[in-house]
Amino acid sequence: MNIVVLDGYTLNPGDLSWDKLKSLGTCHIFDRTTPDELLKRAADAEILITNKVEIRAEMIEQLPKLQYIGLSSTGYNVVDIDAAARHNIPVTNVPAYSTLSVAQMVFAHILNLCHHIADHSDSVKRGDWSKSNDFCFWDFPLIELRDRVIGIIGFGRIGQAVAKIADSFGMGVLYYDINPPVEPCNKFENVSLDTIFRRSDILSLHCPLTTETENLINKDRLNRMKQSAFLINTSRGQLVNEQDLADALNAGKIAGAGLDVLSKEPPAPDNPLLSARNCYITPHIAWATKAARIRLMNVVVDNVRCFIDGHVKNRVN
Repeated sequence: MNIVVLDGYTLNPGDLSWDKLKSLGTCHIFDRTTPDELLKRAADAEILITNKVEIRAEMIEQLPKLQYIGLSSTGYNVVDIDAAARHNIPVTNVPAYSTLSVAQMVFAHILNLCHHIADHSDSVKRGDWSKSNDFCFWDFPLIELRDRVIGIIGFGRIGQAVAKIADSFGMGVLYYDINPPVEPCNKFENVSLDTIFRRSDILSLHCPLTTETENLINKDRLNRMKQSAFLINTSRGQLVNEQDLADALNAGKIAGAGLDVLSKEPPAPDNPLLSARNCYITPHIAWATKAARIRLMNVVVDNVRCFIDGHVKNRVN
């Protein structure tokens, strides 16, 4: 089989091995592929692997040899799965590989907002501690998590992992999901969307991007939140109206935000959140621990192997 990896760098910037994939066929692995390069590079592909390179209906029409599309990600919005299905091309994804890493990043942001680790470290390096009259100092309120309430919107694998960590901190946990767990989670409180905005000290987003969730965080809902509340988003940038969030942060309507995703990545230099008050942004890396990428690589390879063997796993179309 002729295998083409369109954008392999984020999965494997050099610290992993492609050998298992190479054992399954002839491999052409590209670090990055622009839209203009896609058709030329994929022309002879029977198996195509993509992470963020878009594969739309008109492209599928021009790839007659293509038999399979594998995503090196959980999300599959970059592929026209209906067009692929019409051509009898299975599309597979990789569910659950990053659950623990993303949940860990949620609390990296929460703990930074509670203790201002980065700000206090910068202050020490500027010499502020050296000039202090006391053995300690702090420039921001320091917050203990016990008895604070975290609201989790989207209660799938990652949302539930976040709930378990929150519980270990002694936090109260609220959750909202359009499709709540089949078995009720009696330990945590299932509430309405309005309630979760009103009651949460920390609101963490873990839902997919759909027409219903796009701009879920907007001026109206931000106005319902506590002024002391924090917003955490490690899900999809488009869940947040970025101008509305920047305005709320700058006006003190909410206390802070920790974001690992933005609506456009990389962001435009004039994205209002880049200069917003008490807004901390990481460059879409919650998923990218080495442990998570090893799991991702293994499932990508296993998905391809299963397709070649005639039984497709993790099909999304």
